[in-house]
Amino acid sequence: MKTTRTLAAMALCALLLTPAHAAGSQVRTAPVSLDGQSLDLPGARIVEGTTYVPLRALAAAMDPQAQVSWEGDRAVLRTGQAAVEAVPGSLELVVNGAALKLSQPVLLEEGRTLLPLRPLAALLGAETSWSPETGAALSTRGSDDLYWLSRIISAESRGEPFLGQVAAGNVVMNRVKSAEFPGDVYGVIFDGRWGGQFEPVRNGTVYNDPEPSCVLAARLCLAGASAAGESLYFLAPSLTSNHWTMENRTYVTTIGSHWFYE
Repeated sequence: MKTTRTLAAMALCALLLTPAHAAGSQVRTAPVSLDGQSLDLPGARIVEGTTYVPLRALAAAMDPQAQVSWEGDRAVLRTGQAAVEAVPGSLELVVNGAALKLSQPVLLEEGRTLLPLRPLAALLGAETSWSPETGAALSTRGSDDLYWLSRIISAESRGEPFLGQVAAGNVVMNRVKSAEFPGDVYGVIFDGRWGGQFEPVRNGTVYNDPEPSCVLAARLCLAGASAAGESLYFLAPSLTSNHWTMENRTYVTTIGSHWFYE
């Protein structure tokens, strides 16, 4: 019998944040730039390896149309693509109804809600890189990884719940890290072994423009989001007659019409 895990447990997506400072530094200021221009972000700092930035200030710098409000016990960010809830002290963000687990908690200091930079930047439309010389650099130009990851997510998962779209991208990113598969996003998607790994590559729908929610899911995946643990495979049992994955891999969870396997 296949090993099962509770769907509730898997509804928490892990945002694994890359350490952003040299070992030994506990708290220090965090310079942040956007497309080469330095940003004024009062309260931005590095805490235990995680770059924190003020929610309202970064949102205003990146998206003049974004709205930030305080509602009950939480800060709420609304953009054209996402509604985000952040409760100080919590290890979760709620994004479009999906709970995303953080490795560091939401902070509230001097009236400012501080969030880890990578997931917040992804939600606002940017990818993050870091160097000890220049600090955190945000880019809104979009990478090749974002281009292809958003397209495979959209081709495989348009119409699926947002959590399922993140999970589909998670499978690609897990394969990038696995020795069983090519070591980059493009290579994983276009892996031609066994007749090809993804049906949208075979039928050409991977080249279609992605749904906006799938672009957001791709950005979160590139920031480290994980909705399906260490899954390397997924399928919709009702749409395929090939059940090799179901018979040979370990079941993880079901999200929408997709079943996920390690």
